[in-house]
Amino acid sequence: MSNSYLGYHFSVEPKDPSNREQAKQLGSEILIAELGEKPFESFIETDNGFSAYIQKDLWTEDILDDIFLLTSPEFTISFTIEEIDQVNWNEEWEKNFEPIDVDGKCHVRAPFHPKTNAEFDIVIEPKMSFGTGHHETTHMMIQHLLETDVTGMKTLDMGCGTAILAILAEMKGAKPIDAIDIDNWCYLNSIENAERNNCQEITVYEGDAELLKGKKYDLIIANINRNILLNDMQQYVDCLNPNGILLLSGFYTEDIPFIDTSCTEKGLTFVKQFEKNNWVSLKYRY
Repeated sequence: MSNSYLGYHFSVEPKDPSNREQAKQLGSEILIAELGEKPFESFIETDNGFSAYIQKDLWTEDILDDIFLLTSPEFTISFTIEEIDQVNWNEEWEKNFEPIDVDGKCHVRAPFHPKTNAEFDIVIEPKMSFGTGHHETTHMMIQHLLETDVTGMKTLDMGCGTAILAILAEMKGAKPIDAIDIDNWCYLNSIENAERNNCQEITVYEGDAELLKGKKYDLIIANINRNILLNDMQQYVDCLNPNGILLLSGFYTEDIPFIDTSCTEKGLTFVKQFEKNNWVSLKYRY
């Protein structure tokens, strides 16, 4: 196999100017999900959209032919392609991946970034910046965890992505911890990142809410999207121990009434809300 990659640099622009940034983010995430079904192995968020990388030997001329979002009437999507020598791969990450500082307490960095004196120092291999703390939803979920005493709490990180939230939960004393994601890449990367951060309490599973049958938790973290949250909410509540905590994110301000109605109807009590760039994270107690 060759040592070179092809980098696709996508620009994603919604045709409806209202809520442009939110629509742009959503379009990028949908396109990444579609590309994730192809041999693309890495994604980096950019100002105009994102970059996607694929090994040159795995590329075919028709690789984008059945990507639905490229023909969507709701978006204008353009891209350029460049060949990247693998010897510059780490340099490519260093150019695009910046360390994250959350409230001066939690530092999320790549292996090539220097360690700081932050109370919680998390090292994430930056293969996909949407799951590393750069996204507003992950940032707010970190904020919730930072101000919550999770010592000894049996914890679930649902839709774990890179397992960053599970890792922080263990660093704050939660145990044991289940981390679940339906995506195989996320499953494998979560295992890698848990090992990288010397975690001993995290068990990673590949699957969906069907894996929750018979499980009980003191803390459930679910950073997914509105539709999945609403669909699986009853299963989350069924898994919560008395006085358990549910942290939710992955949706917009306008989605709050739908999420809140679902939660309160199932016996949950609202505790706190974070909002950033119209993205929202909510905290409930059972």
